[in-house]
Amino acid sequence: MTISLPESGAPLAHYVSTAPFDPHSVDVMTEEQSRVYQASQMRLMWWKFKKHRLALYSLYFLGFLYAIIAIVELLAPYNLHTRNVDFIHSPPQRVHFFHDGSFVGPFVYGRTMTLDMDTLRRIYTDDVNKVEPIRFFCSGDSYRFWGLFEANKHLVCPAKDGELFLLGSDRLGRDVLSRILYGARISLTIGLLGITMSFVLGIVIGGLAGYHGGVFDLIVQRVIEVLQSIPSIPLWMALAAIMPVTWSPILIYLGITAILGMLDWTGLARAVRSKLLALREEDYVLAAQLMGAGSSRVIGRHLVPGFMSHLIATATMSIPGMILGETALSFLGLGLRPPITSWGILLTEARSVSVIAFYPWLLFPTIPVILVILAFNFLGDGLRDAADPYK
Repeated sequence: MTISLPESGAPLAHYVSTAPFDPHSVDVMTEEQSRVYQASQMRLMWWKFKKHRLALYSLYFLGFLYAIIAIVELLAPYNLHTRNVDFIHSPPQRVHFFHDGSFVGPFVYGRTMTLDMDTLRRIYTDDVNKVEPIRFFCSGDSYRFWGLFEANKHLVCPAKDGELFLLGSDRLGRDVLSRILYGARISLTIGLLGITMSFVLGIVIGGLAGYHGGVFDLIVQRVIEVLQSIPSIPLWMALAAIMPVTWSPILIYLGITAILGMLDWTGLARAVRSKLLALREEDYVLAAQLMGAGSSRVIGRHLVPGFMSHLIATATMSIPGMILGETALSFLGLGLRPPITSWGILLTEARSVSVIAFYPWLLFPTIPVILVILAFNFLGDGLRDAADPYK
């Protein structure tokens, strides 16, 4: 095939390749470029999230806590209700490894108790001649694992005819460490259950208000403003006081969870409403409506997934508020009630100034509360930054 140039008229040979055309050869990417540009949204978010070190470590820490609450009966040295009447308000014991210059392994010294007749305080002193080795993977107090079957295996046990109070004991001689581990199951799960209820209410109510608008949106906004104008603690106290005292502990637990969930949905609902007010005018929403999609399908399949990452970050940062709410209610005596044990109930032991002065180890339950709240805040901060990985 030849083509003549108009200027000179000289023929120019032109060759056409007969090889099949490969459209991907036009824009060839390197392996690294392909890895980034062809990555899914979730993978991009994970890469961005990993750069936030505090958030990543917080995720590992919270994952570890939620893993151990499944086996707290195995991890706790004592049963939740085991009382050691000879060691009431016993201070924490130190773990030793060497005795008289020789390695013995982890052990604690036995204790003797004397009563101070002036202050009526129990004074405990270590008996260095009484070595009590700590046992591992041993048989100890019996318990019902998740209330399903009897067992008596523990990760750590005191020595035979000995005691082990790594974080001290309370006014009834119960091990504080064991009660903190058992309390973690309630305090951590109540936040997840509460945020699940809040998540559902916030998405449904906020989604309908933002998608339809009109009178329903007006009513929802006024209700949200009224709920947000009431101080949280008095409102929680009023609602918690309504629950009958004849309710079983599990009903009290579910009631507190419902209260926390029903009062925390307002902020999430407003966030969903503001997003949907902007997204409902998009062309793909109109296309879905013209194809006959109902409100629930448009909201659930097309609008909410567009900002789900933001919702997850918001929900993650709301869990600490629920944990603090349960802790405050239980501390005031209006939340969970014994025999259910939570971190808030454990802190009721330290409501007196004299107790704090004489038995400061009863404040140890505040440590996991603070650590969990900080971890959730760091995790929420990392998720919020990773919500838009293209920034």
